[in-house]
Amino acid sequence: MGEYTGAILITIAVIVVCIGLILLGWRNRLRRQSTVPAPPATPENLGAQLIPPSEGQYVSTTTAGDWLDRIAAHQLGIRCNATLLVHDAGVLFARHGAADLFISTVALSAVGRSSGMAGKFVEKDGLLVITWALDEKLVDTGFRPRYHHELPQLVSAISAMMSHGSSTTSSTEDLPPAEDKENQ
Repeated sequence: MGEYTGAILITIAVIVVCIGLILLGWRNRLRRQSTVPAPPATPENLGAQLIPPSEGQYVSTTTAGDWLDRIAAHQLGIRCNATLLVHDAGVLFARHGAADLFISTVALSAVGRSSGMAGKFVEKDGLLVITWALDEKLVDTGFRPRYHHELPQLVSAISAMMSHGSSTTSSTEDLPPAEDKENQ
């Protein structure tokens, strides 16, 4: 055996234990969130597309106002690349590597911009945050467009489609403060 064999084996063992603990924690979160309802299925007819698709990163869905409480159930907590599509019927996140997420127009509650959520921190107002009703539970869904100049258009389009009687548009002043550090 080599001079570093013992150190390498100990390092591998520590890495395996850490990965095991992460998986155990995620499984326990899934069990705790087993009562979270499934998001609605994407309807066959989405209506007219209101703005061009936006490529970017689906950050996650969290409990509204608690951006560290990631929703693990139904693959809502999985960070992945996605295409955001805004249609008459609602907002569709066509996610790569996870099931698509559809938010109907009637479920929308607020839309705004923020600097971070659930482990993703970016420049000031670099994330699109949509607050919506998942059955009776209010949740926040974050999206980071590839091109920053698309954010105002996304916020405007989603704000315009929300029903005026029961919806409000959030600004960054309404959102919890987040650190202004770049997440690589």
